[in-house]
Amino acid sequence: MIRIAGINENDFVNGKGVSVSLFLQGCPFHCKGCHNPETWNPDGGEIWDWNELINHILELITANGIQRNLSILGGEPLDTYDKRDFIRLLIKVVKSRFPDIVICIWTGYTYDQLIENVDAGEILANIDYLIEGPFILEQRDITLKWRGSRNQNILNLKEGVVEND
Repeated sequence: MIRIAGINENDFVNGKGVSVSLFLQGCPFHCKGCHNPETWNPDGGEIWDWNELINHILELITANGIQRNLSILGGEPLDTYDKRDFIRLLIKVVKSRFPDIVICIWTGYTYDQLIENVDAGEILANIDYLIEGPFILEQRDITLKWRGSRNQNILNLKEGVVEND
């Protein structure tokens, strides 16, 4: 079972092109000025069975004959073992069915923190973009692509470059 805050079936803001955006519930960071404070409570949101949620996401990715990409946000999607285990399985299933899909994950952790302190290596090896770093209200900039504050970075993991333009 996993808790989600919601799903945006046709997201044009978070990720490349049109994406299915999955918002996982629970966040330990509680960033001042957070855009989604309703996702902080780890006991909030809706409870889903892993397989039912994955099947639902697979259906949404190709709904109405349009292939969408996948964006995973929160809350904080990488803060617990359960969420990371679910994301590993989700990515594996999605990539096996749609090998060319673009997968993006937003996290308050930095890339270095994920590598050093969190068992996220397999996840990072199988996604396309990581938007990393906590939201800092004093660095808020609404003109940034995919980010809320200037300290955050868009890492193109397939090409090994930062794409903050």
